[in-house]
Amino acid sequence: MNDALIISGLTKTYKDFMLNGVSFSVPCGSIVGLIGENGAGKSTTINAVLGLIQKEAGSICVLGKEQPDNEIKEQIGVVFDGNNYPEIFSTRKLNRVMKDIYHSWEEHTFLNLLKKFSLPADKPIKQFSKGMKMKLAIAVALSHNSKLLILDEATSGLDPVIRDDILDILLDFAQDETHSILISSHITTDLEKIADYIVFIHEGQVVFSKLKDELIEQYGIIKCGAAQFEALDKSDIIVYRKMDYEWQVLVADRAAMKKKYPKALIDSASIDEIMLLYVKGERGK
Repeated sequence: MNDALIISGLTKTYKDFMLNGVSFSVPCGSIVGLIGENGAGKSTTINAVLGLIQKEAGSICVLGKEQPDNEIKEQIGVVFDGNNYPEIFSTRKLNRVMKDIYHSWEEHTFLNLLKKFSLPADKPIKQFSKGMKMKLAIAVALSHNSKLLILDEATSGLDPVIRDDILDILLDFAQDETHSILISSHITTDLEKIADYIVFIHEGQVVFSKLKDELIEQYGIIKCGAAQFEALDKSDIIVYRKMDYEWQVLVADRAAMKKKYPKALIDSASIDEIMLLYVKGERGK
């Protein structure tokens, strides 16, 4: 099995939104970052993968199966933004409940993670900070033999130190080549640190699915005036945006463009800048 998750032609229609033929994969041993503005279709895609909504068309293959059985479902660890457990529970009580829910529950792993994350055994979850609740959710997700970890805005609203702790945990998990992660996030700087691939969804469709290093190392933004813009070879332009005093032009090969346009100012492009140009800009001809 080369891919932990394969999504092909996923379609779901709502009254005011359509997930339209979404296709991408999560290779085994990799971290895939899912990006897009609010309402782009990230959470809808994740909900379809988890079977929380019915798809209209397309296929979803999880850990080698299109119809995951209970054994496969237990190998999917899920972390959403917010608290997923009864707030009156302590972690000790939660451990006992999880033993009844998951056949593959690893109590030793869970207790070790609680210790590693400095989470108290007897304190009610309602007294936990947001960062503590997120670490608890990750501890649960990693304690039932998970092979695929799916996180939806799991680092949202956390301070930089806690976020960095969580990113380290995810990187450590992904060191095992049988482990894979799909993480949806608005914090693209986090994805720049840990992701192997970036999938960008815009208005219900996949704009691109690329190696993160290719985006960071090869893509560039030409910043120029109107005359320079008109002189550009339009086949070099992915998207462009006219600002008050300049044009911003996204190109796929920064090094080649520097040779082709030696007088042009060409900056490297962050994932945030790439996404913003796609959302706010116009497509090249």
